[in-house]
Amino acid sequence: MDLAERKSSLLPEFLYSHRGSSPAVGGMASYGGGAAASSSFSSMYQRSTTASGGVGKAPGFMIPAASEGKIKMFSPEYYRACAFGGTLCCGLTHMAVTPIDVVKCNMQIAPEKYRSIAGGFSLVVKEQGPTGLFRGWAPTLLGYSVQGACKYGFYEYFKKTYSDMVGAENAKTYKTLIYLAGSASAEVIADIGLCPFEAVKVRVQTQPGFAKGLTDGFPKIIANEGVGGLYKGLVPLWARQIPYTMMKFATFESTVEAIYKYVVPVPKSECSKSTQLGVSFSAGYIAGVACAIISHPADNLVSFLNNAKGATVSQAVNQMGVRALFTRGLPLRIIMIGTLTGAQWGIYDAFKVFVGLPTTGGVAPEEPKQD
Repeated sequence: MDLAERKSSLLPEFLYSHRGSSPAVGGMASYGGGAAASSSFSSMYQRSTTASGGVGKAPGFMIPAASEGKIKMFSPEYYRACAFGGTLCCGLTHMAVTPIDVVKCNMQIAPEKYRSIAGGFSLVVKEQGPTGLFRGWAPTLLGYSVQGACKYGFYEYFKKTYSDMVGAENAKTYKTLIYLAGSASAEVIADIGLCPFEAVKVRVQTQPGFAKGLTDGFPKIIANEGVGGLYKGLVPLWARQIPYTMMKFATFESTVEAIYKYVVPVPKSECSKSTQLGVSFSAGYIAGVACAIISHPADNLVSFLNNAKGATVSQAVNQMGVRALFTRGLPLRIIMIGTLTGAQWGIYDAFKVFVGLPTTGGVAPEEPKQD
């Protein structure tokens, strides 16, 4: 077995499209489409069938195997790969920090009871057992997997789209605005997918006895409050996540550029993949700290509103106070989000390298015009 075959075997075989069997992936026939970035991103999840008999239906979400060569930049396959990388990096990392999230949410909801980080961990274990630290892992995994797919996939799409709209020269001049606009646009969509899972997660983590997890939490909220109960935290979620994501992507991109300019002695193109991934993790951690600070007030609001039936934003602010809104649970969230964001960028770019794509950094280049 050669290296390419060993790399391919690390992911389930159904994720790969083999040209020998000529699958119609996401409604596209080949890699060769011209301005593929303008294709509908929503086609990524369409199911497809093989052109030849005997194979039957195959999942529409596919990426080329490593042995098939590089994915064409900004093709629908490129955006599908980015979305899948986002699913991996967000779902897995958020699930991994579930114990920290459980303590953080309880410190935000009941500060008089959960007075410190160490005390919060001890209290959860004392009252609920060690498994109490993992309450809400299922809605966390599924919700942030959906969010990650939309966040990273649509970010790459909007970054390319907005770069093309303003032209290569303006995109380079106003690249930070491109990062901010692309990430904000992506997060609006991503949070619509995340919100129902977040509503269940917060209640499972902060209301012992409310539900065991996702399967009984969803129907209980719907039975008590209707479908709207799953989305009553959407506006605060946007208020938390959109600034967070704008900071996350713009700071990451700017930090990557600064590291290659002032720290790494050689251009990015001459760096090894391991060095590039190290830069991705470092820039991601720095971005995560900034994200945690700017989005923390909204994070407190999300926890409060999802825990208090019928509460409004103004009631939450009045009851918590402005100072608590900005500081309650902040040190723990900085640790959680810094580590989580660094790991996300490391996993995301590692996946991109695995499928033959370059690591993240820089505005999307303008495609050469065809004669």
